[in-house]
Amino acid sequence: MVVHTEAIQFKVDPKLIEYIERKLGKAEHFFDRIIQANVVLKLENSGQVRDKVAEVRLSVPGEVLIAKSTNRTFEASVEQAVASLKRQLIKYKERNKE
Repeated sequence: MVVHTEAIQFKVDPKLIEYIERKLGKAEHFFDRIIQANVVLKLENSGQVRDKVAEVRLSVPGEVLIAKSTNRTFEASVEQAVASLKRQLIKYKERNKE
C-alpha cells in the first residue's frame, strides 16, 4: 500500500509520518487489497485551542473509504480515523463476500 501524507499550512515531522504509516499498515491485516492511502493533516482554529484534524482516504477496489477525526494531537486523530476505517474495511469485506 502506498501512503501519501499531505500537511496543510505546516511542515510534518518525519516521526509523525512514520507513525501514520505504521498505523495504516495495521489496516492491511483486515483487508490486504488496499491500493493506496491519502492522509490530509490540518490545523483547525476553534476558539483558543487549535485542534488537529486528520482525514484519511483508503482506495480499495471499486470504492473509497473516508474517515475524518479531530482531536488535540495528530496521533490521537490518526488513531481514531484508523479505528473507523478498520470497521469500514470489515463491512466492505463482508459485503464483497456475498
